[in-house]
Amino acid sequence: MKTNVKNFLAVFTALAFIAAVFSGCVKANDGDNKGPVPAASDLAVIHETEFGGIYADITIDDFNSLGFDFGDSVNVIFSNGYSAEDLPYYNGYYVKTGETLVIGYPGYPHIKVCINSGNDLWDIAKADENTTVTISLNEKAKYLDIQQARDLHYEDEREKYASDEVFANFRAVKVSTIKDNLVFRSASPCDNQHNRATYVNSLISQYGVGYIINLADNDEKIRGYIADENFSFNYFLSLYNGGNVIPLAMNMNFGSAEFKQKAAAGLTAMLENDGPYLIHCTEGKDRTGFMCMLLEALCNASYNEIVNDYMITYDNYYGITKEKDAKRYSLIVELVLNPMIEGMAGEEVDDFENADLAAFAVQYLKDGGMTAAQISALKDKIVKV
Repeated sequence: MKTNVKNFLAVFTALAFIAAVFSGCVKANDGDNKGPVPAASDLAVIHETEFGGIYADITIDDFNSLGFDFGDSVNVIFSNGYSAEDLPYYNGYYVKTGETLVIGYPGYPHIKVCINSGNDLWDIAKADENTTVTISLNEKAKYLDIQQARDLHYEDEREKYASDEVFANFRAVKVSTIKDNLVFRSASPCDNQHNRATYVNSLISQYGVGYIINLADNDEKIRGYIADENFSFNYFLSLYNGGNVIPLAMNMNFGSAEFKQKAAAGLTAMLENDGPYLIHCTEGKDRTGFMCMLLEALCNASYNEIVNDYMITYDNYYGITKEKDAKRYSLIVELVLNPMIEGMAGEEVDDFENADLAAFAVQYLKDGGMTAAQISALKDKIVKV
């Protein structure tokens, strides 16, 4: 009898383990109904506070091993009743600003459910430490075309790039209305996770940059970089120690009151300090792209000039140009840059080429706390006569 009980318990334990892995199985909406597919069920949640969102307590590899692939459509149900259906599962932020997705971003410790450049889903879903989440497959490969078009990777070795400038994503903001070699943009000169800080420091020294608008870090992070035994970025250090760096630690929610206030603070600092100026985040891509777009719009640059400047980043990192890869080029403008402009405008824009981008920029900065006099003085300082 004892042996039978032991055998029963062993079988029961094995079945319980299998059920835990494959619990919540549903039939995929893939048209063939071949059988159940796994769902990651009743996972603990963790608040991701830097950019906002909800980690599900499962690693990307473990999640994918259940049968999920990037480009799938998934459903998300929280134990408190909040749910979202037909969300794309990507390995990058490939949805428009304000849209929700499930993401397995390289380097993240967990799968994340979040709103791209929007409000914090933790607050919207009213999640707390007792909440759990179940993610199940809705439709296989529904968003695979966008996943494949946007799945971009770059190398962190200098020898794989044509120049120091390309590797550092460093360039002057060159639109017809802004003074030459006054405003520069780049990857980080202090955070060396992508091996670019040495080259950025050399270039900002070469061009005599006098003030830095750091969109990625706060003072605590910067002091952490400086304390590292491998920190050797002395030009940045001299500016930082001289009070010529403003650390803004901005998230990606371009339309939020906080982002507007920090953007206004950064451009007010430009007004109150002498240049040349460097605007940077980590890669010099998204937050930097938004700030430069905002500044360019304020200075009456055309939509096409803004597009051309923004897309140089995608040429530098990924070799994407209109001539080489028209499909990806257009998709990035449509899904990344245009929503940034709409974030500045605070509304949908039907005709980007003929919209009054300067008026949108002025109102955005006023909403962030700049006065009309400050905005006018900033334009006087950086616009060509």
